[in-house]
Amino acid sequence: MRKVTYSMNVSLDGYIVGPDGNFNWTAPDEEVFRFWIDEIRQVGVHLLGRRLYETMLYWETADQDPTLDDSDREWTALWNPLPKVVFSNTLSAVQGHARLASGSPAEEIERLRAEPGEGDIAIGGATLAAEAAASGLIDEYQAMVHPVLVGGGIPFFPQDERRVDLELVETRTFSSKFVYLRHRVAR
Repeated sequence: MRKVTYSMNVSLDGYIVGPDGNFNWTAPDEEVFRFWIDEIRQVGVHLLGRRLYETMLYWETADQDPTLDDSDREWTALWNPLPKVVFSNTLSAVQGHARLASGSPAEEIERLRAEPGEGDIAIGGATLAAEAAASGLIDEYQAMVHPVLVGGGIPFFPQDERRVDLELVETRTFSSKFVYLRHRVAR
């Protein structure tokens, strides 16, 4: 069965976006970006909320930019053909290899797990992840912890989530002081 992963950049105090809605502190250096390039190779389909989808739209046409470096071109070549499912109450259409979700996150995940396919089902976005977590559908939590305290905003973990026991699977410290944490849900 395909595993469901929730992966985001997070401040040390636990937020994916600061109180002002800003996440400019999440820009990766080359080493971290290379890590994300390698990670996206393991993904078979990506589930996104509207805000993350709109942020990632940049990559749909980024390959037309002649100043793009090799790493950005490699990311674009992997990201653009990747199937994406977008959850939104306000969008009526999406671009590229994306489709609007026709059901709840739980329904979409169950549908995707039942279909033939390889690679992880990745979730991006705290609100979307909270809905999947409430249904017990997340298999792994992956956090790229940034050395910054933002003081509030959108939390990586929902505040009302039930207790979930985790097993540490992997840690990695980057030279830029970012720390990657990967935990598997103990079942």
